[in-house]
Amino acid sequence: MPQMAPLLWLNLFFMFLIGFILFFIMNYFLKMPLKISPLMKPSSQSQKYWKW
Repeated sequence: MPQMAPLLWLNLFFMFLIGFILFFIMNYFLKMPLKISPLMKPSSQSQKYWKW
């Protein structure tokens, strides 16, 4: 079985590394952000009376 030269392994490693990084960058930026509707009211905080 023929063996690959070290430079070919390095080129192959960089090719997969660049593809891996581009895959994650595309997944991060292509996801549509969730839109918050203006009808949602912020939850009002109720007062808590502590009994000691």
